Amino acid sequence: FHDYEIIELLLTLGTPRKDCKRQAKDAIKKFKGLRGVLDASLEELQEVKGIGPVNAFGIKLFQAISEQYLKERLLRKELILKSSKSVFDYLYQSMQKEKKEVFKVLFLDGKNRLIEVENLFEGTLTSSVVYPREIMKKAIKHDAAAMIFVHNHPSGDPSPSQSDREITQQLVSAGRTMQIRVLDHIIIGDNKYFSFTDEGLIEEHNPNAN
Repeated sequence: FHDYEIIELLLTLGTPRKDCKRQAKDAIKKFKGLRGVLDASLEELQEVKGIGPVNAFGIKLFQAISEQYLKERLLRKELILKSSKSVFDYLYQSMQKEKKEVFKVLFLDGKNRLIEVENLFEGTLTSSVVYPREIMKKAIKHDAAAMIFVHNHPSGDPSPSQSDREITQQLVSAGRTMQIRVLDHIIIGDNKYFSFTDEGLIEEHNPNAN
C-alpha cells in the first residue's frame, strides 16, 4: 500500500460507502506523511476538507491499537530495551503530541526487560515537582533492578534545561543509594531526542551506570 491508501482504508472504517481517496491524499500532504496523520488529533484531522469526526475515528482507533500493541508486546518481555533509540521508538508516538510535560518512568528487571511504565508527574518539571522518594517507592513496589526516565518538551526542542540536569543528578543519586540502576534520562522533542547516557551525563553522576 501507498501511505495515502492506508489512510484511505482507515477513513472508510467510519464511512464504508464513501470514497475517501482525495481526503487521504490531502491529509498526507497537510501532515507531511503517514506518521503525521496518525499523530494528528481529531480536531486537526477535521481541518482537512471532507474529514469529519466519524471517519476520523478509524485513524485514531488504529493509532490507539498500535500503541497498546507495542506496550503489551514489551510487557510480555518479547522485546528488550537495548538503547535510547529503542525507548524513543516505543514512546515517541504517544509523547510528542502532549501539550504539557509528562514524566514517565520505565521500570526494568535485571535483563533490561520492561516490568511497567508509569506516568508519575505532569506540568512544568522542576526539582520541586519530581520527587525521587515517590519514584523509589514505585521501583521497590515493582521489584525493579533498573529505571529509565523519559519526559517530553512540548516546544519540540529536546535540549535539557538546567532543571532537567539537576533532576537527573538527584535521581541518579537516589538510585545509587537504593542500589537501583538509572540507565538513562531521555527527553523527547519533535522527531528527535536527547539521551543523558549517550552524552555521557549519567556516567558523570554515577560511574557504575554501565
